[in-house]
Amino acid sequence: MYRVGLYTLGCKVSQYESVAIGEEFVRRGFTLCDAKEVCDAYVINTCTVTGESDRKSRNAVRRVIKRNPNAVVAVIGCYSQRAPRELLSISGVDIVLGTQEKMSVVDRVISQLNGTRVKESAIFDVNKADFEPMCITSAPRTRAYVKIEDGCECRCTYCAISGARGRVRSKPPQEVIREVEGLYARGTREIVLTGIETGSYGADFDYKYGLSDLILELDRRGSAKRIRLGSLAPELVGREFREKIKDARILTPHFHISMQSGSDKILRAMKRRYNREQALENIRLLRTLIPRAQFTTDLMVGFPGESDEDFELTLDFIREASLLDAHVFAYSRRDGTPAAEYKEQVPESIKRERSAIAIATAREVRDSILDGIVKEKTELHAILESEKDGVFTAHSDEYIELAVFAPDNKQGDMVTVRPVSHKDGVVTAELI
Repeated sequence: MYRVGLYTLGCKVSQYESVAIGEEFVRRGFTLCDAKEVCDAYVINTCTVTGESDRKSRNAVRRVIKRNPNAVVAVIGCYSQRAPRELLSISGVDIVLGTQEKMSVVDRVISQLNGTRVKESAIFDVNKADFEPMCITSAPRTRAYVKIEDGCECRCTYCAISGARGRVRSKPPQEVIREVEGLYARGTREIVLTGIETGSYGADFDYKYGLSDLILELDRRGSAKRIRLGSLAPELVGREFREKIKDARILTPHFHISMQSGSDKILRAMKRRYNREQALENIRLLRTLIPRAQFTTDLMVGFPGESDEDFELTLDFIREASLLDAHVFAYSRRDGTPAAEYKEQVPESIKRERSAIAIATAREVRDSILDGIVKEKTELHAILESEKDGVFTAHSDEYIELAVFAPDNKQGDMVTVRPVSHKDGVVTAELI
């Protein structure tokens, strides 16, 4: 029985794909291990969203080779798609696959373990690819990611992911429903529907069917209890989407909006498909329809040409949108993207300073929201996750992080709690 270690970098889509690959290895007789252990084979699922992601991917590859120089090492994913030769040139790497036909890594690893060790690379044109079939049957935690879409056609000027992932491809609705219902039947408590551009789900179908239709169909069937959405572009939560999903009982009142900047000038330079006021208006209207809704976002600082005034507009957006959380990251120059050639590159020292200020601003807004929740003793519904000494971590429907003393409960229990206090973004709550 061979031992295989999986290591994943990057987004929820990659995490889902690694779970699917891991399940297939187990079906084929492997023991699935932590990549920190000595294994017969390793699969590194890479990320290329920033230069730091590339560096981490290379380091992960070198670590497993050092751990067992005789292991079969396969490197797959977004960084592999963009730089296959660079990875194949690393001594000890046997297999390099991109973002398509990832499931074939199992057969390729088996072939190398049982036969002649040869370097092989298979990089496909992702713009001509169909949605790659894959499915998971269980989740290691109470929450599971389900990939419903791949690819992105936004062509934002800073982003290398559209080139690595290709055009939009969607998983057929009945396959999504079957996978979601199967996970719930086996004990999963929450499903996160995710994709590279989740809101574009169904855009490639030859009939009218989108993300909101999928949510409504899952809601009507009643077998799924709690559905959360992955990242959505602000323009994709418009009137039709809002009206369709407002009464969906299974949909959590939490939306992650991929905003990137609060400045219209910077949004235009990024080639994003919305402006500041459109995003704010869509957030306001969603809050009107779903009063308990909370919003999180991604924000980039230091994009080429970003002035102090542009940055202040981003800080104002955090406050005006009243965001529960913001994932703040600095612009990373990516070869082959238009923004890499822009002249007004922002110095790294300013990027670091702006990142710190934006994070601090987001925390102030978050703390204000949590102050109100604690003061009003708002009842929250949550799923108990990991436990230590009778205290569970949990997340409410609104994605508020909780600490709940519940010594008589178990992981996966759905509970109603009352907030008592908060510190560092975590609300201490008591069972009702």
